[in-house]
Amino acid sequence: MSNGVGSMRLTWVQPEDLLPHELAASADEGRDVSAIAARWAAAGGATVPPVSGASPVPAGPELRALAAELLDECDALPEVDSATEPRSLDAIRASWPAEFGLPVRTPEPDRLHGAWLGRAVGCLLGKPVEKIPREGIREILTSAGRWPLRGYFTAAGLPAEVAARWPWNRRSASTSLAENIDGMPEDDDLNFALLALRVLETRGPDPTSADVAQAWLDWLPGGRVFTAERVAYRNLLLGLTPPETARRHNPFREWIGAQIRTDVYGWVNPGRPDRAAELAYRDATVSHVRSGVYGALWVAAMSAAAVVAPDVATILDVGEAVLPPESRFAAAVREGRALGAAATDDDGWESVLDTLHARHGHLHWVHVRNNAALVAAALAYGRGDLVRSICAAVSGGWDTDSTGATVGAITGALTGAAGLPAAWTAPLRGRLASSIAGFDGVGFVELAERTRRLIREGEV
Repeated sequence: MSNGVGSMRLTWVQPEDLLPHELAASADEGRDVSAIAARWAAAGGATVPPVSGASPVPAGPELRALAAELLDECDALPEVDSATEPRSLDAIRASWPAEFGLPVRTPEPDRLHGAWLGRAVGCLLGKPVEKIPREGIREILTSAGRWPLRGYFTAAGLPAEVAARWPWNRRSASTSLAENIDGMPEDDDLNFALLALRVLETRGPDPTSADVAQAWLDWLPGGRVFTAERVAYRNLLLGLTPPETARRHNPFREWIGAQIRTDVYGWVNPGRPDRAAELAYRDATVSHVRSGVYGALWVAAMSAAAVVAPDVATILDVGEAVLPPESRFAAAVREGRALGAAATDDDGWESVLDTLHARHGHLHWVHVRNNAALVAAALAYGRGDLVRSICAAVSGGWDTDSTGATVGAITGALTGAAGLPAAWTAPLRGRLASSIAGFDGVGFVELAERTRRLIREGEV
């Protein structure tokens, strides 16, 4: 008879799972962790980071204790000073232009509606193949006669052996394939947009990092956050406050999490990417540093442009303008954009992906630089067309639902809801699910109207 206790494996927080990621993160930052890595390997620890949130086998008590000790040692290592990758908002803001050349006005309601719809459509396209690498996505589509990607994924016509080799994302398979979509299913890429909306509605137009952190504790289920957000959530519960929540035992500090949280700050500051980026900085520093923060600023600025700008080139120009110009993040974005702009067809896009994967393939699939380069490339290649853009992004692999969501939000805002293809928007049935209390089943029209009400009419 079972004792009724069972077993539970909590991901993204166990020391033995965090340490291999920390060794990779520290090395990427230029810190020498070779001695720490040697001690870990000598004790029998795995030095290759797990692909998902947990290693295959839990560590025993002694190995786990050693991992925690070595994480402390990594945290204590001196930071590598870099004038090209500043941390403070003042230093980041020093390179911003005095003017961004955008119309500062309240956008048409249809463009705000399009932004919400586009974010959902792009996210939904990427959900069933999240964690599947680029080659797996290609095989799924080719084997079913659906290459290149032009619609939602489906199990129809997929050979059994291919399905076994590349299983759909476990959480999403029942709600995100063409044959079972019934509204927008719950996803963190939409949850964080909803949470930003609520922060602005309840804390006012100038929320602090502390306001964001408190909102997480008040409204965001801890089990529905991942990577850096889960670490920061744990650090909040340990009594730390921002920005220290981003720094303790957090090897995911330069991953994609903050980049998916900041669209709404742009939508409520149309034509004011500077103001949007400042809000994004406060949000992002709860959980991220440097490139992880830059991604949040980049998306917020592009979102502020997307609801009023005439074309995607302008949007990309604005996004680049808020980035530290000599940072690795800015370089990745610029290269991705140039590659995407030069491609004209499916074969050209495949060549873009070959280059991006050769350049960034050493990074984890949830890291921010590789995914940002892919977003920039897809936006430039798509030239403002939502379908072309989101299909390009998702076919590139890595964090498919997040890149699809960002690309979809920008092109959806640029196009407006009325111009989006019904084949993509109709399955959403005008609503989305959420694990954030008060938002489950909310309609996209309502979200657009609530967003519009937050725009400070006298300041745009």
